[in-house]
Amino acid sequence: MLDLVISGGTLVDGSGLPGYAGDLGVADGRIVSVGRSLAHAEAARRLDATGKVVAPGFLDPHTHFDAQLCFDPYATPLMEHGVTGVVTGNCSLSLAPVPLAQRDRFSKMFRLIEEMPAAAFEQGVDWRWGTEFGPMLDSLAERLACNVAPLVGHSVLRLAVMGADTRRVATDDEIRAMGDLLRTCLEGGAVGLSTSFVDMEDDLRPVPSRWAEHRELDALCAVLGEHGRMLQIVHEFFDTALTVSRIEILAELSRRHGIPTTLSPLFHNDAMPDAAEKVLASVERAWASGARVWPQVQTRPIDISFTLAERSLMFLVIPGWWQVLSMPGVEAKLAALRDPGTRDTLVNGLNLLGSMPQSRLDPGGFIVRDVVLDRNRDMVGRTLGDIAPERNTTPAELLVDLALEEDLGTWFLRADIGHRNAEAVGAMLAHPLVHIGASDAGAHVGTFSTYGDTGFLFSRYVRETGALRLEQAVKKITADTADIWGLRGRGRLVEGAHADVCVFDAATIDRGPEVAAHDFPGGGFRWVRHAVGTSATVVGGEVVWSAEAGYTDALPGGIATRD
Repeated sequence: MLDLVISGGTLVDGSGLPGYAGDLGVADGRIVSVGRSLAHAEAARRLDATGKVVAPGFLDPHTHFDAQLCFDPYATPLMEHGVTGVVTGNCSLSLAPVPLAQRDRFSKMFRLIEEMPAAAFEQGVDWRWGTEFGPMLDSLAERLACNVAPLVGHSVLRLAVMGADTRRVATDDEIRAMGDLLRTCLEGGAVGLSTSFVDMEDDLRPVPSRWAEHRELDALCAVLGEHGRMLQIVHEFFDTALTVSRIEILAELSRRHGIPTTLSPLFHNDAMPDAAEKVLASVERAWASGARVWPQVQTRPIDISFTLAERSLMFLVIPGWWQVLSMPGVEAKLAALRDPGTRDTLVNGLNLLGSMPQSRLDPGGFIVRDVVLDRNRDMVGRTLGDIAPERNTTPAELLVDLALEEDLGTWFLRADIGHRNAEAVGAMLAHPLVHIGASDAGAHVGTFSTYGDTGFLFSRYVRETGALRLEQAVKKITADTADIWGLRGRGRLVEGAHADVCVFDAATIDRGPEVAAHDFPGGGFRWVRHAVGTSATVVGGEVVWSAEAGYTDALPGGIATRD
Protein backbone atom coordinates (compact mmCIF):
# COMPACT_ATOMS: atom_id res chain seq x y z
CA MET A 1 0.00 0.00 0.00
CA LEU A 2 1.50 3.31 -1.13
CA ASP A 3 0.80 6.56 0.67
CA LEU A 4 0.92 8.66 -2.50
CA VAL A 5 1.11 8.13 -6.25
CA ILE A 6 1.83 11.00 -8.62
CA SER A 7 0.90 9.80 -12.09
CA GLY A 8 0.85 10.93 -15.70
CA GLY A 9 3.55 13.57 -15.46
CA THR A 10 6.99 14.15 -16.93
CA LEU A 11 9.64 13.20 -14.40
CA VAL A 12 12.48 15.74 -14.33
CA ASP A 13 14.51 13.99 -11.67
CA GLY A 14 17.22 16.55 -10.80
CA SER A 15 19.99 14.76 -12.71
CA GLY A 16 19.93 17.25 -15.60
CA LEU A 17 19.04 14.46 -18.02
CA PRO A 18 15.96 14.79 -20.25
CA GLY A 19 12.62 14.30 -18.56
CA TYR A 20 10.63 11.16 -19.17
CA ALA A 21 7.07 9.92 -18.70
CA GLY A 22 6.37 7.88 -15.60
CA ASP A 23 4.75 7.63 -12.21
CA LEU A 24 6.16 8.33 -8.76
CA GLY A 25 5.33 6.21 -5.71
CA VAL A 26 5.78 7.23 -2.07
CA ALA A 27 5.63 5.31 1.20
CA ASP A 28 6.67 6.32 4.72
CA GLY A 29 7.97 9.68 3.56
CA ARG A 30 10.37 8.22 1.00
CA ILE A 31 10.29 7.67 -2.75
CA VAL A 32 9.89 3.95 -3.40
CA SER A 33 9.14 3.83 -7.13
CA VAL A 34 10.31 6.08 -9.97
CA GLY A 35 9.14 5.76 -13.58
CA ARG A 36 7.22 2.49 -13.46
CA SER A 37 3.49 2.55 -14.10
CA LEU A 38 1.54 2.55 -10.86
CA ALA A 39 -1.89 2.57 -12.48
CA HIS A 40 -2.96 -0.53 -10.57
CA ALA A 41 -1.09 0.08 -7.33
CA GLU A 42 -3.06 0.60 -4.15
CA ALA A 43 -2.54 4.13 -2.82
CA ALA A 44 -4.05 6.23 -0.06
CA ARG A 45 -3.89 9.29 -2.31
CA ARG A 46 -3.27 10.03 -5.97
CA LEU A 47 -2.23 13.21 -7.75
CA ASP A 48 -2.86 13.50 -11.47
CA ALA A 49 0.12 15.28 -13.04
CA THR A 50 -0.93 14.86 -16.67
CA GLY A 51 0.71 17.57 -18.74
CA LYS A 52 2.82 18.70 -15.77
CA VAL A 53 6.42 18.38 -14.65
CA VAL A 54 7.16 16.31 -11.55
CA ALA A 55 10.44 17.50 -10.02
CA PRO A 56 12.27 17.31 -6.70
CA GLY A 57 11.20 20.01 -4.29
CA PHE A 58 13.15 23.22 -4.84
CA LEU A 59 15.80 24.27 -2.30
CA ASP A 60 16.41 27.91 -1.37
CA PRO A 61 19.89 28.47 0.11
CA HIS A 62 19.59 32.08 1.27
CA THR A 63 16.51 32.98 3.30
CA HIS A 64 15.63 34.86 6.46
CA PHE A 65 12.63 32.85 7.61
CA ASP A 66 14.16 32.49 11.08
CA ALA A 67 11.56 34.67 12.77
CA GLN A 68 8.63 33.91 10.44
CA LEU A 69 8.86 30.16 11.00
CA CYS A 70 8.16 30.76 14.68
CA PHE A 71 4.60 31.79 13.81
CA ASP A 72 4.20 30.52 10.23
CA PRO A 73 5.34 26.89 9.76
CA TYR A 74 4.53 27.10 6.03
CA ALA A 75 6.86 30.03 5.31
CA THR A 76 4.03 31.45 3.23
CA PRO A 77 3.98 31.94 0.35
CA LEU A 78 7.29 30.21 -0.45
CA MET A 79 5.90 26.69 -0.52
CA GLU A 80 3.38 27.73 -3.17
CA HIS A 81 6.41 28.21 -5.41
CA GLY A 82 7.53 24.61 -5.05
CA VAL A 83 10.16 25.26 -2.38
CA THR A 84 10.39 22.42 0.14
CA GLY A 85 13.66 23.30 1.87
CA VAL A 86 15.28 26.53 3.06
CA VAL A 87 18.61 27.58 4.55
CA THR A 88 18.13 30.02 7.43
CA GLY A 89 20.54 31.90 9.67
CA ASN A 90 22.22 33.83 6.86
CA CYS A 91 24.08 37.15 7.08
CA SER A 92 25.62 36.33 10.51
CA LEU A 93 22.19 36.22 12.20
CA SER A 94 20.45 33.22 13.77
CA LEU A 95 17.89 33.00 16.58
CA ALA A 96 20.32 31.05 18.74
CA PRO A 97 22.53 31.04 20.68
CA VAL A 98 21.35 34.59 21.52
CA PRO A 99 22.03 35.37 25.20
CA LEU A 100 19.13 36.74 27.20
CA ALA A 101 20.90 40.04 27.90
CA GLN A 102 21.46 40.65 24.18
CA ARG A 103 17.99 39.81 22.83
CA ASP A 104 16.88 43.41 22.47
CA ARG A 105 20.08 44.34 20.63
CA PHE A 106 19.78 41.28 18.40
CA SER A 107 16.13 41.89 17.56
CA LYS A 108 16.88 45.49 16.55
CA MET A 109 19.76 44.23 14.41
CA PHE A 110 17.62 41.56 12.75
CA ARG A 111 14.71 43.93 12.08
CA LEU A 112 16.99 46.55 10.54
CA ILE A 113 18.96 44.21 8.28
CA GLU A 114 15.92 42.21 7.21
CA GLU A 115 13.50 45.17 7.26
CA MET A 116 10.94 43.22 9.25
CA PRO A 117 8.08 44.99 11.10
CA ALA A 118 8.85 45.35 14.79
CA ALA A 119 5.45 44.00 15.88
CA ALA A 120 5.88 40.86 13.79
CA PHE A 121 9.23 40.04 15.37
CA GLU A 122 8.32 40.99 18.92
CA GLN A 123 4.95 39.20 18.90
CA GLY A 124 5.99 36.28 16.71
CA VAL A 125 9.27 35.25 18.35
CA ASP A 126 8.64 34.03 21.90
CA TRP A 127 12.12 32.59 22.60
CA ARG A 128 10.50 29.50 24.09
CA TRP A 129 13.70 27.52 23.49
CA GLY A 130 15.80 29.74 25.73
CA THR A 131 19.24 30.50 24.35
CA GLU A 132 20.64 27.24 22.96
CA PHE A 133 20.82 26.23 19.30
CA GLY A 134 19.70 22.60 19.56
CA PRO A 135 16.58 23.40 21.62
CA MET A 136 15.76 26.19 19.14
CA LEU A 137 15.71 23.60 16.35
CA ASP A 138 13.71 21.19 18.51
CA SER A 139 11.13 23.92 19.03
CA LEU A 140 10.90 24.72 15.32
CA ALA A 141 10.66 21.05 14.36
CA GLU A 142 7.49 20.67 16.41
CA ARG A 143 5.56 22.65 13.77
CA LEU A 144 7.18 22.76 10.34
CA ALA A 145 5.73 22.19 6.89
CA CYS A 146 9.04 22.76 5.11
CA ASN A 147 12.54 21.45 5.73
CA VAL A 148 15.11 23.75 7.35
CA ALA A 149 18.90 23.66 7.09
CA PRO A 150 20.01 26.26 9.65
CA LEU A 151 23.24 28.22 9.74
CA VAL A 152 24.55 29.64 12.99
CA GLY A 153 25.36 33.34 12.84
CA HIS A 154 28.90 34.59 13.52
CA SER A 155 27.55 37.81 15.04
CA VAL A 156 25.47 35.73 17.44
CA LEU A 157 28.47 33.64 18.50
CA ARG A 158 30.24 36.89 19.39
CA LEU A 159 27.22 38.11 21.36
CA ALA A 160 27.08 34.81 23.23
CA VAL A 161 30.77 34.81 24.18
CA MET A 162 31.64 38.52 24.38
CA GLY A 163 28.33 39.92 25.61
CA ALA A 164 27.83 43.61 24.91
CA ASP A 165 31.55 44.15 24.30
CA THR A 166 31.75 42.93 20.69
CA ARG A 167 33.23 46.03 19.07
CA ARG A 168 36.81 44.91 19.44
CA VAL A 169 39.20 42.08 18.59
CA ALA A 170 38.44 38.84 20.44
CA THR A 171 41.00 37.32 22.79
CA ASP A 172 42.42 33.84 22.27
CA ASP A 173 40.21 32.48 25.05
CA GLU A 174 37.12 34.07 23.49
CA ILE A 175 37.98 32.63 20.08
CA ARG A 176 38.32 29.17 21.64
CA ALA A 177 34.96 29.64 23.39
CA MET A 178 33.33 30.65 20.10
CA GLY A 179 34.79 27.56 18.46
CA ASP A 180 33.44 25.33 21.22
CA LEU A 181 30.01 26.95 20.92
CA LEU A 182 30.04 26.57 17.14
CA ARG A 183 30.93 22.89 17.55
CA THR A 184 27.93 22.45 19.84
CA CYS A 185 25.68 24.15 17.29
CA LEU A 186 26.97 21.93 14.48
CA GLU A 187 26.37 18.84 16.58
CA GLY A 188 22.87 20.14 17.27
CA GLY A 189 22.01 20.47 13.58
CA ALA A 190 23.61 23.61 12.13
CA VAL A 191 24.61 23.24 8.48
CA GLY A 192 27.42 25.76 8.81
CA LEU A 193 28.41 29.28 9.79
CA SER A 194 27.34 32.60 8.29
CA THR A 195 29.24 35.85 8.54
CA SER A 196 28.86 39.34 7.09
CA PHE A 197 31.27 42.01 5.91
CA VAL A 198 28.63 44.63 5.08
CA ASP A 199 25.70 44.65 7.51
CA MET A 200 25.07 47.17 10.28
CA GLU A 201 23.39 47.33 13.64
CA ASP A 202 20.52 49.60 14.58
CA ASP A 203 22.95 52.38 15.55
CA LEU A 204 24.58 52.10 12.09
CA ARG A 205 27.80 50.61 13.42
CA PRO A 206 29.13 47.34 11.96
CA VAL A 207 27.52 44.09 13.10
CA PRO A 208 29.64 42.05 15.53
CA SER A 209 31.07 39.72 12.86
CA ARG A 210 32.69 42.69 11.10
CA TRP A 211 34.91 43.39 14.12
CA ALA A 212 36.56 39.96 13.91
CA GLU A 213 40.14 39.50 12.81
CA HIS A 214 40.90 36.91 10.15
CA ARG A 215 42.44 34.58 12.73
CA GLU A 216 39.03 34.37 14.43
CA LEU A 217 37.31 33.37 11.21
CA ASP A 218 40.12 30.92 10.47
CA ALA A 219 39.68 29.28 13.88
CA LEU A 220 35.92 28.95 13.33
CA CYS A 221 36.53 27.44 9.89
CA ALA A 222 38.77 24.85 11.54
CA VAL A 223 35.72 23.76 13.53
CA LEU A 224 33.63 23.71 10.35
CA GLY A 225 36.32 21.47 8.88
CA GLU A 226 35.73 18.88 11.60
CA HIS A 227 32.24 18.40 10.14
CA GLY A 228 32.80 19.44 6.51
CA ARG A 229 30.20 22.18 6.90
CA MET A 230 29.56 25.39 4.98
CA LEU A 231 30.95 28.90 5.43
CA GLN A 232 28.55 31.52 4.03
CA ILE A 233 29.55 35.17 3.71
CA VAL A 234 27.87 38.36 2.62
CA HIS A 235 30.61 40.23 0.82
CA GLU A 236 31.08 43.81 -0.42
CA PHE A 237 29.04 43.13 -3.58
CA PHE A 238 29.17 46.83 -4.52
CA ASP A 239 32.97 46.69 -4.99
CA THR A 240 34.48 44.31 -7.55
CA ALA A 241 38.01 44.46 -6.19
CA LEU A 242 36.86 43.69 -2.65
CA THR A 243 34.70 40.84 -3.93
CA VAL A 244 37.66 39.29 -5.71
CA SER A 245 39.70 39.64 -2.52
CA ARG A 246 36.98 37.90 -0.51
CA ILE A 247 36.94 35.04 -3.03
CA GLU A 248 40.69 34.62 -2.61
CA ILE A 249 40.21 34.51 1.18
CA LEU A 250 37.39 31.97 0.84
CA ALA A 251 39.55 29.85 -1.44
CA GLU A 252 42.34 29.79 1.12
CA LEU A 253 39.96 28.85 3.93
CA SER A 254 38.31 26.19 1.79
CA ARG A 255 41.62 24.55 0.89
CA ARG A 256 43.08 24.72 4.40
CA HIS A 257 40.05 23.33 6.19
CA GLY A 258 38.41 21.22 3.48
CA ILE A 259 35.11 23.10 3.59
CA PRO A 260 32.64 24.40 1.01
CA THR A 261 32.16 28.17 0.93
CA THR A 262 29.56 30.43 -0.63
CA LEU A 263 29.17 34.17 -1.05
CA SER A 264 26.11 36.21 -1.86
CA PRO A 265 24.88 38.07 -3.71
CA LEU A 266 26.49 38.36 -7.13
CA PHE A 267 24.66 40.85 -9.37
CA HIS A 268 24.91 41.99 -12.94
CA ASN A 269 25.00 45.77 -13.13
CA ASP A 270 24.90 47.53 -16.49
CA ALA A 271 26.92 50.36 -14.94
CA MET A 272 29.77 47.87 -14.39
CA PRO A 273 29.25 45.34 -17.17
CA ASP A 274 32.58 43.55 -16.66
CA ALA A 275 32.26 43.16 -12.88
CA ALA A 276 30.51 39.79 -12.91
CA GLU A 277 32.96 38.47 -15.51
CA LYS A 278 35.89 39.42 -13.25
CA VAL A 279 34.26 37.81 -10.24
CA LEU A 280 33.51 34.58 -12.09
CA ALA A 281 37.09 34.47 -13.40
CA SER A 282 38.32 34.65 -9.78
CA VAL A 283 35.90 31.85 -8.84
CA GLU A 284 37.29 29.70 -11.66
CA ARG A 285 40.83 30.34 -10.39
CA ALA A 286 39.74 29.30 -6.90
CA TRP A 287 38.35 26.01 -8.14
CA ALA A 288 41.46 25.39 -10.23
CA SER A 289 43.49 25.74 -7.02
CA GLY A 290 41.46 23.01 -5.30
CA ALA A 291 39.02 25.23 -3.41
CA ARG A 292 35.21 25.13 -3.33
CA VAL A 293 33.75 28.61 -3.71
CA TRP A 294 30.15 29.04 -4.85
CA PRO A 295 28.88 32.54 -5.77
CA GLN A 296 25.12 32.87 -5.33
CA VAL A 297 23.08 34.58 -8.05
CA GLN A 298 19.40 35.36 -7.69
CA THR A 299 17.08 35.30 -10.66
CA ARG A 300 14.91 38.36 -10.15
CA PRO A 301 15.64 42.05 -10.67
CA ILE A 302 15.43 44.30 -7.62
CA ASP A 303 12.47 46.67 -7.41
CA ILE A 304 12.15 48.42 -4.03
CA SER A 305 8.82 49.71 -2.77
CA PHE A 306 8.92 52.31 -0.04
CA THR A 307 6.81 54.70 1.97
CA LEU A 308 8.04 57.62 4.05
CA ALA A 309 6.12 56.20 7.02
CA GLU A 310 8.90 53.62 7.50
CA ARG A 311 12.64 53.73 7.13
CA SER A 312 14.19 51.87 4.22
CA LEU A 313 17.84 50.95 3.79
CA MET A 314 17.85 52.67 0.40
CA PHE A 315 17.78 56.03 2.26
CA LEU A 316 20.76 55.19 4.43
CA VAL A 317 23.27 57.02 2.23
CA ILE A 318 21.16 60.14 1.56
CA PRO A 319 21.99 63.04 3.93
CA GLY A 320 19.29 63.65 6.52
CA TRP A 321 16.84 61.00 5.39
CA TRP A 322 17.76 58.17 7.76
CA GLN A 323 17.45 60.38 10.83
CA VAL A 324 13.98 61.59 9.84
CA LEU A 325 12.63 58.19 8.81
CA SER A 326 13.94 56.69 12.06
CA MET A 327 11.77 59.02 14.15
CA PRO A 328 9.14 57.16 16.19
CA GLY A 329 5.61 57.47 14.86
CA VAL A 330 4.08 59.12 11.81
CA GLU A 331 3.37 62.44 13.52
CA ALA A 332 7.05 63.05 14.32
CA LYS A 333 8.02 62.32 10.73
CA LEU A 334 5.27 64.60 9.40
CA ALA A 335 6.46 67.44 11.63
CA ALA A 336 10.04 67.01 10.44
CA LEU A 337 9.05 66.92 6.77
CA ARG A 338 7.02 70.11 7.19
CA ASP A 339 9.97 71.97 8.71
CA PRO A 340 11.44 74.17 5.91
CA GLY A 341 15.04 73.62 6.96
CA THR A 342 14.69 69.86 7.21
CA ARG A 343 12.77 69.73 3.95
CA ASP A 344 15.55 71.62 2.13
CA THR A 345 18.19 69.27 3.54
CA LEU A 346 16.26 66.19 2.39
CA VAL A 347 15.44 67.55 -1.07
CA ASN A 348 18.99 68.78 -1.67
CA GLY A 349 20.49 65.50 -0.48
CA LEU A 350 18.29 63.46 -2.80
CA ASN A 351 18.95 65.77 -5.73
CA LEU A 352 22.70 65.60 -5.12
CA LEU A 353 22.86 61.82 -5.20
CA GLY A 354 20.36 61.61 -8.02
CA SER A 355 22.50 63.86 -10.21
CA MET A 356 25.61 61.72 -9.93
CA PRO A 357 26.63 59.72 -13.02
CA GLN A 358 24.99 56.29 -13.21
CA SER A 359 23.01 57.01 -10.04
CA ARG A 360 20.18 54.66 -9.16
CA LEU A 361 18.70 57.21 -6.76
CA ASP A 362 17.41 59.75 -9.27
CA PRO A 363 14.00 60.70 -7.82
CA GLY A 364 12.75 61.42 -11.33
CA GLY A 365 12.75 57.67 -11.93
CA PHE A 366 10.72 56.82 -8.83
CA ILE A 367 7.24 55.50 -9.65
CA VAL A 368 4.05 56.25 -7.73
CA ARG A 369 2.94 52.78 -6.78
CA ASP A 370 -0.18 53.40 -4.69
CA VAL A 371 -2.02 56.39 -3.24
CA VAL A 372 -4.53 57.05 -0.49
CA LEU A 373 -6.58 59.87 -2.03
CA ASP A 374 -8.80 59.32 -5.04
CA ARG A 375 -7.78 62.68 -6.52
CA ASN A 376 -4.23 61.32 -6.86
CA ARG A 377 -5.24 58.05 -8.46
CA ASP A 378 -4.16 59.18 -11.92
CA MET A 379 -0.54 59.33 -10.71
CA VAL A 380 -0.33 55.60 -10.07
CA GLY A 381 2.13 53.94 -12.44
CA ARG A 382 3.76 57.21 -13.48
CA THR A 383 7.22 58.49 -12.58
CA LEU A 384 7.83 61.54 -10.42
CA GLY A 385 9.85 62.95 -13.30
CA ASP A 386 6.77 62.75 -15.52
CA ILE A 387 4.38 64.23 -12.94
CA ALA A 388 6.58 67.00 -11.48
CA PRO A 389 6.34 69.47 -14.44
CA GLU A 390 2.54 69.31 -14.22
CA ARG A 391 2.79 70.57 -10.65
CA ASN A 392 5.55 73.10 -11.32
CA THR A 393 7.93 71.35 -8.97
CA THR A 394 10.87 68.96 -8.96
CA PRO A 395 10.70 65.17 -8.48
CA ALA A 396 12.39 65.35 -5.07
CA GLU A 397 9.98 68.03 -3.85
CA LEU A 398 7.04 66.10 -5.26
CA LEU A 399 8.13 63.01 -3.32
CA VAL A 400 7.93 64.94 -0.06
CA ASP A 401 4.79 66.92 -0.93
CA LEU A 402 2.78 63.92 -2.09
CA ALA A 403 3.75 61.95 1.00
CA LEU A 404 2.73 64.87 3.23
CA GLU A 405 -0.55 65.30 1.37
CA GLU A 406 -1.44 61.69 2.12
CA ASP A 407 -0.10 61.53 5.71
CA LEU A 408 2.80 59.34 4.50
CA GLY A 409 0.42 56.72 3.10
CA THR A 410 1.78 56.97 -0.46
CA TRP A 411 3.80 54.04 -1.80
CA PHE A 412 6.63 54.65 -4.25
CA LEU A 413 8.67 52.23 -6.33
CA ARG A 414 12.37 52.42 -7.08
CA ALA A 415 12.58 50.21 -10.14
CA ASP A 416 15.25 48.99 -12.53
CA ILE A 417 18.06 49.00 -9.97
CA GLY A 418 20.02 46.25 -11.65
CA HIS A 419 20.07 42.62 -12.73
CA ARG A 420 17.93 43.63 -15.72
CA ASN A 421 20.09 42.47 -18.62
CA ALA A 422 18.44 39.11 -19.29
CA GLU A 423 21.20 37.87 -21.58
CA ALA A 424 23.97 38.68 -19.08
CA VAL A 425 22.06 37.30 -16.11
CA GLY A 426 21.11 34.16 -18.02
CA ALA A 427 24.77 33.51 -18.82
CA MET A 428 25.62 33.88 -15.13
CA LEU A 429 22.87 31.50 -14.03
CA ALA A 430 23.99 28.90 -16.55
CA HIS A 431 27.62 29.05 -15.42
CA PRO A 432 28.54 25.64 -13.94
CA LEU A 433 30.04 27.19 -10.80
CA VAL A 434 27.13 29.54 -10.06
CA HIS A 435 24.85 28.58 -7.21
CA ILE A 436 21.28 29.83 -7.72
CA GLY A 437 20.22 31.43 -4.46
CA ALA A 438 20.35 34.72 -2.57
CA SER A 439 16.57 35.02 -2.75
CA ASP A 440 16.45 36.68 0.70
CA ALA A 441 12.94 35.23 1.09
CA GLY A 442 11.41 36.26 4.38
CA ALA A 443 13.41 39.50 4.43
CA HIS A 444 12.69 43.05 3.23
CA VAL A 445 8.99 42.17 3.33
CA GLY A 446 7.94 45.81 3.53
CA THR A 447 10.07 47.00 0.64
CA PHE A 448 9.96 44.27 -2.02
CA SER A 449 8.70 40.75 -2.50
CA THR A 450 11.39 38.14 -1.96
CA TYR A 451 9.27 35.29 -3.29
CA GLY A 452 8.88 33.67 -6.69
CA ASP A 453 12.53 33.43 -7.73
CA THR A 454 12.02 29.82 -8.81
CA GLY A 455 9.08 30.68 -11.04
CA PHE A 456 11.01 33.59 -12.54
CA LEU A 457 13.89 31.22 -13.31
CA PHE A 458 11.60 29.12 -15.49
CA SER A 459 9.60 31.94 -17.07
CA ARG A 460 12.47 34.29 -17.91
CA TYR A 461 15.53 32.08 -18.33
CA VAL A 462 14.02 28.82 -19.59
CA ARG A 463 10.96 29.84 -21.61
CA GLU A 464 11.78 33.39 -22.73
CA THR A 465 15.53 33.47 -23.27
CA GLY A 466 16.47 29.79 -23.37
CA ALA A 467 19.55 30.47 -21.24
CA LEU A 468 18.93 27.18 -19.44
CA ARG A 469 17.14 24.00 -20.43
CA LEU A 470 14.23 22.96 -18.21
CA GLU A 471 16.18 20.01 -16.84
CA GLN A 472 19.25 22.17 -16.25
CA ALA A 473 17.23 24.75 -14.32
CA VAL A 474 15.63 22.05 -12.16
CA LYS A 475 19.03 20.53 -11.41
CA LYS A 476 20.41 23.91 -10.37
CA ILE A 477 17.78 24.39 -7.65
CA THR A 478 17.47 20.79 -6.50
CA ALA A 479 20.35 18.29 -6.81
CA ASP A 480 23.07 20.92 -7.13
CA THR A 481 21.88 22.77 -4.04
CA ALA A 482 21.55 19.55 -2.04
CA ASP A 483 25.08 18.52 -3.03
CA ILE A 484 26.61 21.93 -2.29
CA TRP A 485 25.09 22.00 1.19
CA GLY A 486 25.53 18.30 1.96
CA LEU A 487 21.81 17.61 2.33
CA ARG A 488 21.73 13.86 1.93
CA GLY A 489 18.76 12.19 0.31
CA ARG A 490 17.33 15.40 -1.10
CA GLY A 491 17.21 17.11 -4.48
CA ARG A 492 16.61 14.01 -6.63
CA LEU A 493 13.76 11.74 -7.63
CA VAL A 494 15.41 8.43 -6.83
CA GLU A 495 14.30 5.46 -4.77
CA GLY A 496 15.11 5.97 -1.10
CA ALA A 497 15.19 9.78 -1.29
CA HIS A 498 12.99 12.00 0.83
CA ALA A 499 9.66 12.43 -0.92
CA ASP A 500 9.93 16.21 -1.39
CA VAL A 501 8.29 17.02 -4.72
CA CYS A 502 7.05 19.94 -6.79
CA VAL A 503 4.46 19.51 -9.55
CA PHE A 504 4.27 22.42 -11.98
CA ASP A 505 3.25 23.47 -15.47
CA ALA A 506 6.40 24.28 -17.46
CA ALA A 507 4.38 26.45 -19.86
CA THR A 508 2.98 28.79 -17.19
CA ILE A 509 5.10 28.67 -14.05
CA ASP A 510 6.04 32.21 -13.01
CA ARG A 511 6.56 34.38 -9.95
CA GLY A 512 3.06 35.90 -9.91
CA PRO A 513 1.98 39.51 -9.29
CA GLU A 514 3.15 41.37 -6.20
CA VAL A 515 0.31 42.01 -3.75
CA ALA A 516 -0.05 43.58 -0.32
CA ALA A 517 -0.66 41.35 2.70
CA HIS A 518 -1.37 42.14 6.35
CA ASP A 519 -0.94 38.64 7.73
CA PHE A 520 1.98 39.10 10.14
CA PRO A 521 1.52 39.32 13.92
CA GLY A 522 0.57 42.82 14.92
CA GLY A 523 -0.89 43.46 11.46
CA GLY A 524 2.51 44.03 9.94
CA PHE A 525 2.46 44.93 6.26
CA ARG A 526 4.42 42.98 3.65
CA TRP A 527 4.63 42.43 -0.10
CA VAL A 528 4.12 38.87 -1.34
CA ARG A 529 3.90 37.01 -4.64
CA HIS A 530 1.61 34.00 -4.81
CA ALA A 531 2.36 31.14 -7.18
CA VAL A 532 1.50 30.89 -10.85
CA GLY A 533 1.70 27.55 -12.63
CA THR A 534 2.53 25.43 -9.59
CA SER A 535 0.10 22.58 -8.97
CA ALA A 536 1.26 20.93 -5.75
CA THR A 537 4.06 20.90 -3.20
CA VAL A 538 4.82 17.66 -1.36
CA VAL A 539 7.07 17.34 1.71
CA GLY A 540 7.91 13.96 3.20
CA GLY A 541 5.23 12.37 1.05
CA GLU A 542 2.45 14.67 2.28
CA VAL A 543 0.77 17.37 0.22
CA VAL A 544 1.31 20.63 2.09
CA TRP A 545 -0.12 22.90 -0.59
CA SER A 546 -2.05 22.50 -3.84
CA ALA A 547 -3.49 24.96 -6.31
CA GLU A 548 -6.94 23.43 -5.82
CA ALA A 549 -7.12 23.25 -2.02
CA GLY A 550 -4.48 25.68 -0.81
CA TYR A 551 -2.57 24.87 2.38
CA THR A 552 -3.33 21.64 4.19
CA ASP A 553 -2.97 20.80 7.88
CA ALA A 554 0.08 18.65 7.20
CA LEU A 555 3.28 19.61 9.01
CA PRO A 556 5.78 16.99 7.78
CA GLY A 557 8.82 19.25 7.70
CA GLY A 558 11.89 19.00 9.87
CA ILE A 559 15.55 19.87 10.30
CA ALA A 560 17.22 18.74 7.09
CA THR A 561 20.63 18.18 8.69
CA ARG A 562 19.31 15.70 11.24
CA ASP A 563 18.42 12.82 8.90
